[in-house]
Order: sequence, then C-alpha cells, then structure tokens
Amino acid sequence: MYSFEENIRKVEPYVPGEQPTGKVIKLNTNENPYPPAKGVTEALESMNTDLLRKYPDPTADILVKELADFYNVGEEQVFVGVGSDDVLSMCFLTFFNSDKPIFFPDITYSFYEVWANLYRIPYTCKELDKNFEIVPEDYYGENGGVIFPNPNAPTGLYQELDKVEDIIRHNPDVIVIVDEAYVDFAGESARSLIDKYDNLIVVQTFSKARSMAGMRIGYAISNPHLIKCLNDVKYSFNSYTMNQTSLVCGVEAVKDRAHFEETVHKIIETREWAKEELAKLGFEFLDSKANFIFAKHPEYDAKELFEAMKKENIYVRFWGSRRIEQYMRITIGTKEEMETMFSFLKRYMNK
Repeated sequence: MYSFEENIRKVEPYVPGEQPTGKVIKLNTNENPYPPAKGVTEALESMNTDLLRKYPDPTADILVKELADFYNVGEEQVFVGVGSDDVLSMCFLTFFNSDKPIFFPDITYSFYEVWANLYRIPYTCKELDKNFEIVPEDYYGENGGVIFPNPNAPTGLYQELDKVEDIIRHNPDVIVIVDEAYVDFAGESARSLIDKYDNLIVVQTFSKARSMAGMRIGYAISNPHLIKCLNDVKYSFNSYTMNQTSLVCGVEAVKDRAHFEETVHKIIETREWAKEELAKLGFEFLDSKANFIFAKHPEYDAKELFEAMKKENIYVRFWGSRRIEQYMRITIGTKEEMETMFSFLKRYMNK
C-alpha cells in the first residue's frame, strides 16, 4: 500500500552545540566573549521601527557596499546571507550539481555532510593525516567540487596560503570553496587569490570575530559571475533573506575596524596564554589558530571530563567521534572565564 512516508526527505540533521541558559561559562560554540562594536548598540537604540513593516532590501545593498569597501573589492563580488551556514548552503545548491563526488575532509565542519545528503550530492571524505592536517594531494583527483575550512574546525589548524592555492590550482574545472569562519584569528585569507582563480569562493561570517552570532550574517567573496549565480539561486529560494535589523547592525559592525582588531587581538592573546596553561596541566593539543583549542589529556577520559565540567556550569564541546574520541573543543572566553575553567581543572586533577 502506498504511503506518503515514502516521499518524505529524511536526513540526519546537524546537531548544534548546546545553548544553556542561566549563569554558565559558555565555551562550547565558538562565540566571541566580547560585545559587538558600539555602533551596533547605537543603531539598535535609534532604529526606526516603522521600517519593520516593510520588506527589507533584497539586494542587501548597504551591507554589500560596506563589505566591498572594507575588503577593497567590487560590490558585484560580494554575496550576503543569513550566517555563513546560509551562504554555504546556497553554494552547495548552486555549484555542486555534478554526478562526481565533492571532496571535503573527514574531520571538519559536520554540516558539509548534512548539506550533501540533503541536496543529494555525492561526496567523498578525505582523511586528514596523522597530525590532523589536510593533504593537498588527496584533492587532486576528479571530483564535482571541493570545500574545506581554513582554519579547519574542530582542529583549529591553519593552512598557509601556498597549500590552499595548491588545492585550487589542481581543481581548475570545479568550484573550490574556502570556508574562513576563523581566519581573522589565524593568518592571510584566500581573498588575495580571487582575481587569480575564477573558480574560487571565500566564505566568512560575523559570528566569530565580529561578535554577531545572534544576528546571523555571513558573506561570500568571489568574481562577479559566481556571485551572480549565487544571487540567482537565492532569489529563486527566498528573496528577502536579510532582515532590516541585521543589515543596519551589520554595517555598523564593519565600520568599526578598531573594535574588530582590538577584539581579535584580545582573543589571540588569551588563546596563546590558555595553551600555556593547558600544557602545565598535561593536556595535549593542536596548534590552533582559531578562537578555540582542540585538546585531550592522556590521563583523563574526555567524556568524563566534559561531564564534570558541565556539572560546574562550564560548557565545552565533545563529540566522541572516530579519531577524535578523546578530544574536547574549548572556545576562548574572556581571561576571567578561562581562569575559572583552569581553577576547576586544577581542583579536578589535584594539581
């Protein structure tokens, strides 16, 4: 007998980090511990709410212009969306339409596999090496597209631009997407390669360095042709993706370059200090260049430690997945939040 169940699309969904309420130390979803730029608050306080009865500008023109100016690219080279997740999802839908599998790392942002399954895109996961590094040669084979984060998540490892370019150069006939959610804490962006390679898309977000995770703003930078293709799909999916409040606040966040740079500097400084403290406690960790540290302890089970921290209202991220069963990802909080975490770890370990 026919059942409507047969035609329901079923996928294994992405599982986001916990969003606890109350007084907790939240180091599990890589949010920025500092407030957004002052102009964001002022924009919210002075916003003309009468505008909310009208549809927002579907072109997101004011934000596109501000980003183009900040990065010194043409307005026709910028695409914005509801967080980088929305932008990446549109990229999957727009550019990954081959019968050949797309390539991405086996240990990486788990949404890639979800989107591939949702849109029925064939894919092959390329295993990171024993040091959790991406091996560029693994991406040379015939494929339907390539995507990888730089720095990678959850490892935090950053690839120098020559390795990134090596992957792009060996894939001239497909789209290569470099997901740079954490690049502001790391090193040079692949944006500098946009004019050199017409198959490159760089995706970034306001959720990390710009303290705007709650506003949901992401963007892509590429050549005008690929940005037009993205917009064509966007307008076929949802014309009004960016709400009025996000547009106005996003502009103010981009304008304040000094606040952006100061916040990034504080997080990097705390990250490097935290590495020293983790080493003193016997933790082993990768040399993260993101706003988090991927760490394990040879003497303590990661799940037990994760649960013990949670009981103390200190939230970090734990997966228990293959190859990373004993790792936890610790977001860089304020110095005070990190000190509280280390105080607990010292008590727990009798240090």
